Parts: sequence; structure tokens; C-alpha cells
Amino acid sequence: MTTPVDAVLAVEGSEGGGAALDQVFGMSVAAAVVSVALLWIGWRHRTRQITWLTSLGEWAGRRLNRPPWAALPVFLFVSTIICALFGFLWDVSLHVGKGRDAGPLANPAHYFILVGLFLLFIAGMLSIFLPYDKPGRAAIRITRTWHAPVGGILLAGSGLYALIGFPLDDIWHRIFGQDVTLWGPTHLMLIGGAGMSLIGVLLLEREGRAAMGDDAPADGRGMWMTRCLAFGGLLIGLSVFQIEYDFGIEQFRLVLQPMMIAGAAAFALIAARITLGRGAALIAAVFAAVIRGVVALVVGPGLGAPINVFALYLGPAVVIELLALTPLIRKPVWFGVVGGLGIATAGLYLESLWIDAVYHYPWPVGMWAEALAMAIPVAIGMGVCGALLGIILTGERLPRPKWATVAVAVTVLVIGGAVANGLRTTVPENASATITLSPAPSVDGETRATAVVAITPKDLVSDDPEWVTMLAWQGGLDKSRGLIIDPLEKIGPGLYRSTRSVPTSGSWKTLLRVQDGTTMTAVPVYLPADPGIGAEEVPAEPRMTRDFVREITILQRERTFDYPSWLYGAASLVVGVCSLLLITAMAWGAARINRNDATPVRSTSERPKVGPRP
Repeated sequence: MTTPVDAVLAVEGSEGGGAALDQVFGMSVAAAVVSVALLWIGWRHRTRQITWLTSLGEWAGRRLNRPPWAALPVFLFVSTIICALFGFLWDVSLHVGKGRDAGPLANPAHYFILVGLFLLFIAGMLSIFLPYDKPGRAAIRITRTWHAPVGGILLAGSGLYALIGFPLDDIWHRIFGQDVTLWGPTHLMLIGGAGMSLIGVLLLEREGRAAMGDDAPADGRGMWMTRCLAFGGLLIGLSVFQIEYDFGIEQFRLVLQPMMIAGAAAFALIAARITLGRGAALIAAVFAAVIRGVVALVVGPGLGAPINVFALYLGPAVVIELLALTPLIRKPVWFGVVGGLGIATAGLYLESLWIDAVYHYPWPVGMWAEALAMAIPVAIGMGVCGALLGIILTGERLPRPKWATVAVAVTVLVIGGAVANGLRTTVPENASATITLSPAPSVDGETRATAVVAITPKDLVSDDPEWVTMLAWQGGLDKSRGLIIDPLEKIGPGLYRSTRSVPTSGSWKTLLRVQDGTTMTAVPVYLPADPGIGAEEVPAEPRMTRDFVREITILQRERTFDYPSWLYGAASLVVGVCSLLLITAMAWGAARINRNDATPVRSTSERPKVGPRP
């Protein structure tokens, strides 16, 4: 039996099995130097040996009308999260267009991600270092005279959680090979930590506002827009799990996409509307679209990488703004319930118009029943959680704190169940595809061909599948941006033809993909020899009949399955438990802030008006 050590040794030194040790050592040294420098600055500030950090915090405080320990981290966080987002999208596009890296330091996008995540961690640590006095009633005691804001600790914890994902990712690759998918467990740590940090910074901003007391001057329109920007960032943070769908190389069923859109919209937009008042949900969605659009333009047309699109969220935002015109806005929890339902129905319908217009794979009619069965409970749960966050951020006391804990736990379980259902896939037995290739004009010196595909049995694919497509990717950024997606045209029972030529040479990986309900399968058309992982070429023949196989064995060709069956599940469980701990910490921190800083629930007529000044 192969042991975990054998599995590691089998891939060590392989191009698909982890970074070179000199790069691992270099990254570790750099991380240690940054950490020591940060602690040194923090110690000198706490012992009052330096004053420049205090001056910088006071400068930020004057501009944001918040205490220095809240204002300076918020200032730093804005540039931090944009840097990390740019690096992340660029990194994904490089993997889509070029394939795996020669190492973590050989990928320029990784530097932006690392800098962004380090600055995220530093932003949280600054809020812990800066206050000499207790920063609000909810602050956590560190030493006899040192207290730290809850939001700062959560922010630093999110950054640390994401940073830990880098070394764990290398260990993961050494054991399991390179899982070239966004949804690899350690990859989810990286993006999950960054996404959750948005909640931490919103809570930190709330603590800063509460610490100023009732005599603090009212926020102007500029601060209101800044807070809307924070909710736009939260919307982006919750949307990064959809990135594979945005590039058109999703390795999981299409039915998961509407659920993810509905859940992200319900949480962020409902929280924004309850916290900031009229127009906030719409402005947050616009901010998110503008930021994603600018980054997509820089990464795609600017850097010559594959083009990515993104969910627009304007339809769900309009639904929330219209619903807020009703008396239901006075009952935030019920607003969250009904708002989640509205987003998962009318909001998703409006979003589908955008999806159909710009995405590679529109949502087929036959998918809607299952999509709604997943999206509605997820959106309702996330809507309730968004409403609870909104109540906390407005400074109102939660009406039933124990029920809030139950709501968060139930939502996590609902999301887990929906994801588990979306991950169900089947591979048909005794099914094959006969592919006839016709030569087409070469492009960039590489051979191209058009295809006619005959699927056996003929009724394997329904009349309304999610996709029957040719995918060619990782061909090199200088060659059609390294990505070609060709939805096939149906010309008869089980018979399809391509609408454009696909590569059959070079470094391209070309395959036939089918997704219809739970059926998710593929046939290799052309795969290059890959000595780095010991893989032989799969040639493109003029006429070939090949069996349908698990799609993951082609898309994640670098993965190794030479390990005990329990090891992958155990490793994934560890990552899952860490993620649940982060969610639990966020819920605990929000509850602590609400318990210590919130005012008792007042009648509707007594509640202060929120939103931008007229």
C-alpha cells in the first residue's frame, strides 16, 4: 500500500508536485523578516519609543472621522484588497492561459497576492498596536494595560488564515499533485480568508464609530460613499468563489452558479441597505461592478490574458431597493427573509439576462428547478445573516441573540447541503464519442481542426443540456490568449459540429466536455506530452472513438491519485474545520460588539434615519 510519505516522494522534484525548496525557503525568510519587522514596530509604538505611527493614525482619523486605530487600518485595507484582487484574477488567468507555474516566485501575480495579504494582516495588527487606551467597551484584553478592538483581531486573523494557505498549498501539491482548480481546499483558504476580512473591517469601522460616543459629528456623504464601497468590496469578496465560471472553465456543475450569486447578493446587499439606508444596495453593486470591470480590463486586454466576465448584481440590488420601500424595512430580520427570497427568484431572473448575454454558458431552462431549490434556502439564510450584520452595524441590539446564533449555524448547514448536492456528478458507463476532425487553417504555427462529434448512445445528452462544448486551454497567452471555448451546434440525434476551429498541437489541452444534469464527463481530443508529470501525448487523430471519462482526470491532469483513499478526505476535513472556526470567530466577534456597544431596541419612530444626506 502506498503511504503518505511514498506519495510525497513520488512527486517531489516533479513539476506538478510542489515548489522548489529554494523558493519555499526564500518565501519563508521573507515572511519571517516582515513579521519580525512588524512586531518590532508594534513594540516600539507600544513602549512610546516612536511617534510617527500615532501621527499617521491621527491623520487618517481626521479624514475618516474615526479613531486612529480604526481609520488607519481602513485606509490601508482599501489599497490592500484591490492589490490582492488584481493579483488573484491575474493568477487565475495565467493558469487558464498558460498552465502551471515553474514555482510560486516564477508567477508575477503571486507577488501582488502576497503583498495584498500581508498588508491585510498588517492592517489588522495596526488596529491592535495603535490604541494606548481601551478602544471601546467590546475591546479584548491582551495584557493588564493593553486592549485591542474585536474587528482588528478578526481582520488580522483573516489575513493570517489566508497567508497560512500559501505554505499549506505547497504541502498539498507535494502530496496530491497540482489540482488546477480554484476550489482546491487550500485555494479556498486563500480566497476565503481575504473574503471574510471584509466583515472584519466593517466590524472594526463600527467599533470606531461607537467609541466616538453620541457627541460625534454626523458622517457626511463622502463617508457614506466610503462605507458603500466597503459593502461593494464585501460583494466582490463573496463572489471570488465564482471565478472559474467567469472564465468559462468551471470544473463543477453549472447549477452552483445561481446559488453562489444569490447567496452573495443576499448577504452583502441586504446588510448594505439596512446599515446605510436608501440607495446603498444599488451603489454597492455599482462599486463592485466598476472595480471588477477595471481589473478585468487590465488583466484581459491590458496584459493579454484570457477575458473574464462577472456577475453584475444590479438585478438583485434593484429588488432589495424596491422591497425597502415597503414597511418591511422596519422589521430587519423579516426583510432579510423576504429579500433573500426575492433575490433568489426575481433577482436571479434579472441576473440571468446578463448571464445569457455575456457568459459562455447561459442557464438552460431545465436547470432552473434544481437551481431554485438550492438558491432559495441559501439566499434566505444569507439574507437573514445579512440582516443580522446590518442590525449590528447600525448599533441596534439584536432582538434575540441566541436565535441569531442558530440562524448562522443553520445557514452554514444549508450552504453545505446545497454545495454537496451541486457537487454530485455521474460519469456514464459504456458511452463514447466518435470525433471526426477536418483540417483548418493553422493559427500561430499550430494545427487547427473543426470537428463533427457523434455521441453513443444517441440519447446520452438531453435537448437542454448545460453544455456540449469543445474546450482548449493553457495554450499560451501569445496564442488566442490561451483559451478557446466552442459551444457545439446540434445537427441531429447525438450529433454535433464545431462552430470554430480548435488547436490540435502545441501546449494546448483540447477536450470535448458534456454537462447535462448530474452528468459531467469529457473526452480527450488532444493532450500534449508532459514529461514534468510523466504523461504521454494523447494525439488528435483524423477519426477517433474514445470513451467518456471523469472530467477531472483531464482538466486536473497534474493531480496524482497515488495515495490512501482516506488521506484526501482527512486533509479536506482539516481545512473545512479551520474555515468553520473562522466563521465562528466572525459570529462571536459580531455578537460581542453588539452585546457591548449596541443600544436597546427602539421603536420604529425612534430609530435614527440612515442613508446619505439629501
